[in-house]
Amino acid sequence: MLEPVLSPLAAWESYYVIVGSSAAALTGLMFVVVALIADQQAARSTNEIAAFGTPTVVHFCAALFTAAVLSAPWHSLTNCAVAIGILGVGGVLYVARVLRFALRQTGYEPVFEDWIWHTILPLVAYVTYFAAAIAFVRHTMGALFAIGASTLLLVFIGIHNAWDTVTYIAIERRRLAAETETALDGAKGAG
Repeated sequence: MLEPVLSPLAAWESYYVIVGSSAAALTGLMFVVVALIADQQAARSTNEIAAFGTPTVVHFCAALFTAAVLSAPWHSLTNCAVAIGILGVGGVLYVARVLRFALRQTGYEPVFEDWIWHTILPLVAYVTYFAAAIAFVRHTMGALFAIGASTLLLVFIGIHNAWDTVTYIAIERRRLAAETETALDGAKGAG
């Protein structure tokens, strides 16, 4: 019977417990963000959610998946590399899909920072996964550091984007409340 490959993956166990647990907890918090979005008075399209909300959950889940993959008792580093490579390719394709939704939605005008955090940095993370998967067997330590950095980058992207969404909603709610109050005051003055 083959023994699982313990080294060098075993050295990363604590790292992925921390990062994976954080990604899982933050995924749960995204449900609160989605509830805030659903409760908001301003109508939002599914393209906006697909461009700016869902990717945050996907990135958290990618980090959680990576933590699970690198914590699994692999019998071969090649199998681990294949799983990470598939994640990298899938992530690149997903970022292209997010870009398409961001360009098609009309409820929000993305600024340069949005393009960086919603498309460029995730693309960097997923391309790095793919490149690390290719280098994994021959340059295992370097690949593990690249995968670790990409995983943490995805968690940071998710945190930034969730915070950005919540602050946007808070500001938008305040703006809508002020507009409603102005309209009501105008109606009272005319009546």
